[in-house]
Amino acid sequence: MTTSTIAHPPIVSRDQWLTERKNLLEHEKELTRQRDRVNAERRRLPMVTIEKDYVFDGPKGKQRLEDLFDDRRQLIVYHFMFDPAWDKAAQAARVM
Repeated sequence: MTTSTIAHPPIVSRDQWLTERKNLLEHEKELTRQRDRVNAERRRLPMVTIEKDYVFDGPKGKQRLEDLFDDRRQLIVYHFMFDPAWDKAAQAARVM
């Protein structure tokens, strides 16, 4: 017979499991509330004016940063870094 070396939690009654599960659920909720507080802090961070004249290559050719907004309030930028020798990354960047 093979002896398992994997550590397993103890086997308990359903009532004890439910008690411990409710305790864990409280910890999970606490973590969620903390993450929500940190996310709110991030959204309240002050902004800075971008003064550098960035130019990007895109579907419409070379465009300045302010042109990419296209009269919208926000711009989402995906920053994708990879080694130039990595073919798969270059293919993924073209697909985006």
